[in-house]
Parts: sequence; C-alpha cells; structure tokens
Amino acid sequence: MIEIDGSQKSGSGTILRLSVALSAITGTPLHIFNIRYNRPKPGLRPQHLEAVITAGKLCNAEITGADLNSTELRFKPKKINGGKILAEIGTAGSISALIMTVLPICLFANNPVRLHITKGGTDVSHSPTINFMRFVFLKTLKKMGINASIKINSYGYYPKGMGEVILETNPSLYLKPINLAQFGKINHIEGISISTFLKKRKVAERQAKAAIAYLKGKEYNADIKIVYDRSNPFQKGSSITLWMETTTGILIGADAIGSTRKSSEEVGREAARKLCFDLQSNPTVDVNLSDMLIPYMALSKGVSTFLTRSISNHLETNIWLMEKLLNTSFTIKKIDHLYRITKSE
Repeated sequence: MIEIDGSQKSGSGTILRLSVALSAITGTPLHIFNIRYNRPKPGLRPQHLEAVITAGKLCNAEITGADLNSTELRFKPKKINGGKILAEIGTAGSISALIMTVLPICLFANNPVRLHITKGGTDVSHSPTINFMRFVFLKTLKKMGINASIKINSYGYYPKGMGEVILETNPSLYLKPINLAQFGKINHIEGISISTFLKKRKVAERQAKAAIAYLKGKEYNADIKIVYDRSNPFQKGSSITLWMETTTGILIGADAIGSTRKSSEEVGREAARKLCFDLQSNPTVDVNLSDMLIPYMALSKGVSTFLTRSISNHLETNIWLMEKLLNTSFTIKKIDHLYRITKSE
C-alpha cells in the first residue's frame, strides 16, 4: 500500500497526479489524504476528479473517495489494458494537467491508447498550453522512445472551457534515459499564435508581431505561425506558444494566455520575455518542462540529466515523490547560473 500525505512539499495537485500514475504503473494500491492541502480550495476539483477517473478506466481500478472536493482517496489498480477511453472535464479545467496524469500510465498499457478528452481547457492559467505540450513536451519525450501525439479538435479557454483533444499513445515499456547536458547553439525560434473568434481584432497577428519585435530587440529572429481559429463558438480566447531549438536538439519553450486584463501585445511580449529570460543562462530544459520530465527520468533505465535555471516547488515535489515511491535517486548540483538535475543509474 502506498500512503501519501498530500500536504507534503508543494501540497498541490501534482502529488495526486503522480501518486495515482505510479500506483497504476506499479500495480500497488494507493491511499492519499490531505489532497491539494495547500490550495485555496483543497480537495478534488473537476479536472483532478476526471484525471483520477480516467486513470481508473485505464487500469480498471477500484476507487473510493472520487467525489468533488474530496480530500481523501483510495485507488486499487488492476492490469493496464489501454484502448479507447473518453474523458469529460465539464469546466475550463486543464486538459494538459489531465494528460500529465494519464500519459505515464498509457506507456505501460498492453495496447495503444486513444484518449478523447472533451469539455475542458486547452489554454488556461497555471498549466502549460496545449501547444506547449505538442511542440515542447512530447517532442522532448520522443528522445526517450515515447511515441505520443495530440490532436486539437477545439481550443478551450476560461471560464467556459469546451476544448476537445485526442491523445494517442503506443506502449513504451522501456524508456530510454535522456542526456540533455549540452545547450549547443540556437538553430531557430518558432511559435504559434492562436485566437478563437477574434479575427476582427487581429488578436493572433498582434500577439505574434509583439513577440517577434521583442525577440528582435534581443537579436533573435522568430517564425511564428498565425492561426485564426473557429473551433469553439462557446468561448473566445487566445494564446501564444514559442519554442527554440538548438544544434544539439535542445527545446526551450514559453507560453502566455490572453485575458480581458491584457492587450494582445502584452500577451506576445510576455511569452517572448519568458523565453529570453530562460535563454540568458543557456539551460537545456525550461522551468515548465523541468518538473514534467522527472517522472519519465525516474521510470527510465540508466542515467538521465538536464540543466535548468531554477528549482521550482513542483520540481522539488516531483523528485521527492519519485524517490519515495520508486526508490530512485536524484542529485541537484549548482553550476554557475544553472542547476544540473541527474537521475542515477
């Protein structure tokens, strides 16, 4: 039995997500309490609840305590079969966060997985945009032998959501270690600027132009695709995602989400500023991606390493949880303006 106190470390939903995933992968029953203890509204919110239920579908788990606002949960997994799974969040809760919960489980399924996620948020605050997931996260995981793809049927924004995504994965029972030790030289910067039902105001174009101008001021050139989306008639919104690739195959990403409180130009500059801030120290993994890679490094065989510019609460939490549940060992070493994160053999 895995016993987890959700108030430890960050006290956030990441503890719930990874505990459920590792319970399913190892076949070990889980008891977790004080779920999201350090959040303004503790317990299971709609996106967390749906993530648990979806994980349960993948491994035919017996679940107790899977109720809205519940702070305690028992999860008893069985065999991970995969197949076609439907998930419905029902709010603007993060689709990206749901994918982060279930993707590790999908890799250990007996069959390919086709997960159809509906009525959620693709581009919402406190979570990577769906295009960050596509162009930075999944592309980096491919280096570990992970074959997964995301198809966007409709974008979803706060407060109504209504986004729709399809995640497809193939089993990857053996994960290769990942060695991101050398930054190399910047090859190119790309991006995608999205707006949904905001073409008259040229929102996507304005976001892209502002980002390009900011990057040019830092002597970087960027190619940003402009997309005027009409996939979601229920909720207008926008986002921009940028990524930089180096000669050594390193991907550094940054994103920003539109809101009524920010001009389109502010959104574009925000994403560009984040990217440039990371590039000042030549890391091999950006701050957002750093904590997301930890579970896959822990599940892989052999030594994995990367360099990042700061140690976030989520990064510390994920390392703590992997060491606790998988008996793995990570080291953190400060090197000039960077931190080298290494998972041992």
